[in-house]
Amino acid sequence: MKQLKTFTLIFAAFFIVILMVPSLLVAPFIQKTTGALGEELQIQGQEEAVLGDSPISVPVYRTQEKVIQEIPLEEYVVGVVASEMPADFELEALKAQALAARTYIVKQLLNEKNIGAPKGSVVTDTEIHQVYKSKEELKKIWGSDYKWKINKITEAVADTKGQILTYDNQPIDASFFSTSNGYTENSEAYWSDSLPYLKSVESPWDVNSPKFYDRKVFTVKEFEQKLGVQIGEDGSVGKVISRTPGKRVAIVEINGKKLTGREIREKLDLKSTDFSWELKGDKIIVTTKGYGHGIGMSQYGANFMAEEGKNYKDIVTYYYKGIEVSTADQFLTKYMAKQ
Repeated sequence: MKQLKTFTLIFAAFFIVILMVPSLLVAPFIQKTTGALGEELQIQGQEEAVLGDSPISVPVYRTQEKVIQEIPLEEYVVGVVASEMPADFELEALKAQALAARTYIVKQLLNEKNIGAPKGSVVTDTEIHQVYKSKEELKKIWGSDYKWKINKITEAVADTKGQILTYDNQPIDASFFSTSNGYTENSEAYWSDSLPYLKSVESPWDVNSPKFYDRKVFTVKEFEQKLGVQIGEDGSVGKVISRTPGKRVAIVEINGKKLTGREIREKLDLKSTDFSWELKGDKIIVTTKGYGHGIGMSQYGANFMAEEGKNYKDIVTYYYKGIEVSTADQFLTKYMAKQ
């Protein structure tokens, strides 16, 4: 009886081993082939759970693929914020950027004419409108940092879901730029339209931005060719005739020829229109303060404000004068009614 019991136990153990061997052999390969996919699906599931359903999709022209993609609104905002602002910025600054990005696209959806976007689309994925990158593109750019960066940006978008900036109950032109020269700019000083909410305000934090100063060196010949001018025989490069409300160059006179600060910035490819220059030998050294057109929200200014404890509503109401944080529902309903 004892021998029979021992035999039964040995047989049972042998049978279990036979059943386990295939699983033991296959398990390592299953882990290798599905581990990354499982993590990716988990991240995707978390994003979808946080964002929820988007009320509409945005037809975006993808310039590389040359196709129009229908991208859920909030997913589109994630892709814009990820492309337009560093993910290591403060969460409240990212929220402010999310509001600007969502406001911009809602306004574009309502426009009768979509300038610069191919027929059937509302915007492109470039700086002509707003830079947008898909999750697949962001994974390649961010590599091992993808998970924490996409989670942080998704949180910022989710926390402001459905919110836009309005003035007189209409979505605003929520323009933004990298770094000011210490002041933002009046819209009419750079563009043609004077908008009441895009007025110059102080932005003293920006001096701490790594993009505050820039310098470019040109030969005298390059400088003259690019601007279509000739340096005076006395060696003077030119003089500033007037400045804008944002303390940038409005008009410059170079040996009798007048140019706007914007013309000079674009022709010399400068970082901003707050520039100064000096002639040294056969070289002209141009120094700029700030980075961008200067209109609307300074991104680095927003980040420094957030570091000081300001929330996203504090930030947007500081840079966009007289605006309100509103819900996008009524405007999205109007857009869907047109479809």
